[in-house]
Amino acid sequence: MVRYVYEFTDGGRDMADLLGGKGANLAEMTRLGLPVPSGFTVTTEACRAFLASGSEPEGMLQEVSRHLSVLEKSAGRLLGQRDDPLLVSVRSGARFSMPGMMETVLDIGLNDESVLGLAKASGSDRFAWDSYRRLVQMFGSTVMGVDSALFDEAMTLLKETREAPDDLHLDANDLAWLVETYKRLIHDQTGQEFPQSPAEQLRLAILAVFRSWNGERARLYRRREHIPDDLGTAVTVQRMVYGNRGTDSGSGVAFTRDPATGRPGLYGDYLSNAQGEDVVAGIRNTVPLADLERLDADSYRRLLDHMGTLERHYRDLCDIEFTIERGTLWMLQTRVGKRTAEAAFAIAAELVDEGQITPEEALARVGGDGLARLMFPRFDTAVTGDALAHGLPASPGAAVGAAVFDSAEAVRRAAAGEKVVLVRQETTPDDLPGMVAAEAVLTSRGGKTSHAAVVARGMGKVCVCGAEELTVHTEARRFTTPDGTVVEQGTVISVDGSVGAVYAGEVPLVASAAMRYLETGEESDSVVAGVARALQHADSVRRLEVRANADTPEDAARARRFGAQGIGLCRTEHMFLGERRKLVERMILARTDAERDQALNALLPLQRQDFAGILEAMDGLPVTIRLLDPPLHEFLPDHTELAVRIAAAEARGEQPDPHDVELLDAVNRMHEENPMLGLRGVRLGLVVPGLVAMQVRAIAEAVVARMRAGGSPEAEIMVPLVGAVEELRLAREEVERVLAEVTAETGVPLHCPVGTMIELPRAALTAGRIAEEAEFFSFGTNDLTQTTWGFSRDDVEAAFFSAYLDKGIFATSPFETLDRDGVGRLIRIAVDEGRAARPDLKIGVCGEHGGDPESVHFFHAAGLDYVSCSPFRVPVARLEAGRAALPATEGSDSR
Repeated sequence: MVRYVYEFTDGGRDMADLLGGKGANLAEMTRLGLPVPSGFTVTTEACRAFLASGSEPEGMLQEVSRHLSVLEKSAGRLLGQRDDPLLVSVRSGARFSMPGMMETVLDIGLNDESVLGLAKASGSDRFAWDSYRRLVQMFGSTVMGVDSALFDEAMTLLKETREAPDDLHLDANDLAWLVETYKRLIHDQTGQEFPQSPAEQLRLAILAVFRSWNGERARLYRRREHIPDDLGTAVTVQRMVYGNRGTDSGSGVAFTRDPATGRPGLYGDYLSNAQGEDVVAGIRNTVPLADLERLDADSYRRLLDHMGTLERHYRDLCDIEFTIERGTLWMLQTRVGKRTAEAAFAIAAELVDEGQITPEEALARVGGDGLARLMFPRFDTAVTGDALAHGLPASPGAAVGAAVFDSAEAVRRAAAGEKVVLVRQETTPDDLPGMVAAEAVLTSRGGKTSHAAVVARGMGKVCVCGAEELTVHTEARRFTTPDGTVVEQGTVISVDGSVGAVYAGEVPLVASAAMRYLETGEESDSVVAGVARALQHADSVRRLEVRANADTPEDAARARRFGAQGIGLCRTEHMFLGERRKLVERMILARTDAERDQALNALLPLQRQDFAGILEAMDGLPVTIRLLDPPLHEFLPDHTELAVRIAAAEARGEQPDPHDVELLDAVNRMHEENPMLGLRGVRLGLVVPGLVAMQVRAIAEAVVARMRAGGSPEAEIMVPLVGAVEELRLAREEVERVLAEVTAETGVPLHCPVGTMIELPRAALTAGRIAEEAEFFSFGTNDLTQTTWGFSRDDVEAAFFSAYLDKGIFATSPFETLDRDGVGRLIRIAVDEGRAARPDLKIGVCGEHGGDPESVHFFHAAGLDYVSCSPFRVPVARLEAGRAALPATEGSDSR
């Protein structure tokens, strides 16, 4: 039979797929001898079986019952017994950390009788009724589906009636009244009674945690974090320990290093007389963890010892949850902590220096997405002025947006293209859609381990928490600053998550320290030093070269500073814009060969100058120049604009401009229903006489000029949109003819490799034949994705991609991360067949997938020689190419 339940003593950290992260790490802490309340874990297999069938798998409940009996025996008490009840917690624990996304139920085992026994055994009526009201509230919302806001409203009303600033000022009678109010709410909303059977509470709570795997916020979080939907969650059942037993008790969250900056030290929050959910929810403001030394020196010392043990064991930043019950410290959870990009690079470098990890392990722990975030601009502190308020710098970065006060409004405005900042007293898991939509999160309550801080850090969102100076009026949709300034919804504010400040208006931005390092080599702090070391090590181990897509000398020079090893795509159509568009018009409107040649001859020196500048900027490195690709009508005026201009002139009784009439005739003549699949690319070069020859001559003469100037130009000529080898053969003959002409005219021998862009499925499927005429392949994955899927990117992304993501058809847009099963398979076919025909075939990719971290891993595994991407993505591609070369991360999803 399948085993569905494991004691903590039976598992370990290497069983996270089966026991989930929480269960595996609780087992690991138990093995290390740390003080962990006893318990057991229901496996992810049980969850998957439940989700597939809609009912608990056969034998699971019997296993739970047997393991509960073991737990009861060790505790010397029965679940929910009348005089001194054993109580348990039921918590989710997926393979990958999903903070706050799934459900938790505490204090299971309490009912109308056992609450009296707990009061007697503990000597505190208030403690017993506080625990019971927590159970009824959590169970009612999590298991029975009652809107949690209704419980919050009842609590708020009671506090207002009693003039109590928080729940600590409510006595046992108040809490007993609240329990009855909550139970009535449950009955009114569901028609059912709160279950008095402890065994039934346990069963229903486990199944509710299973169901929460497919809850809306959990699915949204997985989609954003690229966590597979089919993993399921484990469930941990654990003996309760109580942080809400008085001032000598409490709960906290600790980090072995600062998760925002990576600095070593003691970081975290502590809340006296509270359970763990209170710390994360931010219902009361916590105190810094260092204050625990004053409140309970013995527990503080033991906690430090345990933190050191865990960091040395895991060799990484550890995130720890703990509870102190009447001076006894209990460890409730640990995991490798989520961190900001700044912290990731700093910690990786420091752990190498401390001898805890190798440079290869350090490289595996950082990622391209994090590096990209470090490259974002920061606020110009010289002009920020006075802050509206200060809070805790929970997640670094700079963000500007309109203040909004609820998740739905954040989503609505962001969908309309507006940048927003989500402002709340504190966030809850239900705020996740708004947090995803917002540029930043600002809360007036909570610490660095509150829900807002933990989730924002995990998503790389800017976050300032615990800005107590602000009074947030959620219902009125505004906040008030200490000096009485009122900030209404829609007002633009700037949030600095690096220093914990909020400013009025839009603060100007300056380059980040990471960007300054990439531009100048200046290492200004530990984060930048970590970035430098990661990139240096990535460069030393990567097999993939990294080139840039650049069309100007300025872009080429920047790409080279960023570490590009050449240009993988120089788009010549960008050289025909601006004033030069008139020359293209003349070429299109030419009625004779002589008129066309005249226009082409006027374009020739301009193109030659462009190529010369780019070849100089990339001297000694390859520059792949793509011949003109888009349809010619893109260089003509808009059809509607021309028609209106002509019609307006006729309506006034005037003679329309003859040039406008001629242009309109050309636009009508060249109109295509689907220009992307029309007269463009190699087809254009074969149909328009002289176009290829002009461009090749410009390249050849630029190469000669550069060589005569003492340079080492390496120009490569790429023919776009080839679907048949015959097209490439004809284009290549024209290229070689012109190169031979320039060689004869100048006396300078020229060899510019000729290759093609693979952007059509037919090209990929006939790559063996095309390789006979091509010296290199470059995959144009943007168009290859469009032609493989039958998508027009400009049309479908706005039309239905969001629906496809919601339905799980896509995990992410195939234009952002390469579709491995479809487009990826075509790439593998083309690589295999191309190299079989020409073993020395150079193969790269020049679509923007070349800068996507996950896609880079695929290109490495597929055997490509290089990736090419925009200049600003070059450092990201360098880093990921290095990570792809590590055995532990090859083909990984870079999460």
